[in-house]
Amino acid sequence: MTVLVALILISLALGAIGLVAFLWSLDSGQYNDLDGAAERILLDEKDRPLSKVLPVRPRKAVVERERDSG
Repeated sequence: MTVLVALILISLALGAIGLVAFLWSLDSGQYNDLDGAAERILLDEKDRPLSKVLPVRPRKAVVERERDSG
C-alpha cells in the first residue's frame, strides 16, 4: 500500500513539473509563430519562387489542342 501511495505522489509531482514547464513555454512565447518556423526550414535565403525565376509559358501541344477544339 505504501508503494502505491509513493507512485501516486511521484506521478502527481511529475504532472506538476510538466504543467509548470508548459505554462513557462506559453509565457515565454514558444507558440507565437508556429507557421514561420515550418516555412523557414523549407526555404533558403537564396531561394525564390519558381514563377519569378522561370516564366510560365503554355506548351505548344496545349495551345494547338485549344485551337483545334475552339
